[in-house]
Amino acid sequence: MSLADSRPRPDTPVRGRPRSEAVERAILEGVIELLEEGVPLAELSIERIARTAGVGKATIYRRWSGKEELFVDVIRAAEPPEPELPGTSMRDDLLVLLENLRQRGLASRSSALLHNVHAQMKTNPRIWAAYHENVIAPRRNLVLNVLRRGQRDGELRPDVDVELANDLFVGPILVRSVLRPDAELPEGLAEDIVDTVLAGLRPVSSTVSQR
Repeated sequence: MSLADSRPRPDTPVRGRPRSEAVERAILEGVIELLEEGVPLAELSIERIARTAGVGKATIYRRWSGKEELFVDVIRAAEPPEPELPGTSMRDDLLVLLENLRQRGLASRSSALLHNVHAQMKTNPRIWAAYHENVIAPRRNLVLNVLRRGQRDGELRPDVDVELANDLFVGPILVRSVLRPDAELPEGLAEDIVDTVLAGLRPVSSTVSQR
């Protein structure tokens, strides 16, 4: 399991002290250890996390403002890392983004920890709000930016509502991941979705040229 924090952090050390990746990793692993032992999110205090990680509470607060921010990083570390987009075309970027979404769906199914944490997170408004603000919203904006660039470059019809198009692309995988956990998430699903949706959203000349 990779514990690399994909979120950008300030380069300036807090209070003149350099950040330690080893310390951050120990804290994240401490939270994961407690979760794997069955400790509910609601019962995870900063004091208990610090004791498990072998650090002081102040060390945690220098890195995270509170439990919600820390839990978001724990979940993000347990999920597949954010993809690097090729930037060659709208279709290529969409394929990478949807394949990453498919991989996250598979990870949530295969990881009891992720499945359990996701379920608990949705019952805690503060943690869910932090996860939505720091993870879900940026991922959605990434897809929207790819679609807007596609419109600008003539890969997507100018009359298409990109908000709706986003839902058309990510919806099938989310339905299978969340509402239909028994449904398959096979290899090639991302490509099938992208090409099926694009067949109806491309400019007419582009649609014809694809045949």
